[in-house]
Amino acid sequence: MTINGQTHSHDVEPRTLLVHFIRENCGLTGTNVGCDTSSCGACTIHMNGESVKSCTVLAVQADGQALTTIEGLAKDGVLHPMQEAFRQNHALQCGYCTPGMVMAAIGLLDENPHPTEREVRLGLEGNLCRCTGYHNIVKAVLAAASN
Repeated sequence: MTINGQTHSHDVEPRTLLVHFIRENCGLTGTNVGCDTSSCGACTIHMNGESVKSCTVLAVQADGQALTTIEGLAKDGVLHPMQEAFRQNHALQCGYCTPGMVMAAIGLLDENPHPTEREVRLGLEGNLCRCTGYHNIVKAVLAAASN
């Protein structure tokens, strides 16, 4: 598979979850393991441009696919517009959910470039944050949508 533009090939057990493959075999630890049940969204990545919770995908299912993780967003030291919007709008506290939230937010704007506040809240309901109360996250997504 290709992750952030680089080819990765490893032998894995058939039951290996993609989130564990990304973290343990590829050393990309920005994708977090939050619950292993698809409830929290901390493991959200993009597979072929679509947001997926990598704890719901087996690594072997991603064979031949193009993946993007949080590490693949910034280019030449310049943050992705969504990362910059999160920074400018103080949309993080502890930061644990942030990578998955950013990836889900990008996926949301790919599907709906100009969402309402309600659409942002509904679009991100599969990603949990225990620290921020979501206000600044929603504000950041709306700011990124306006750029």
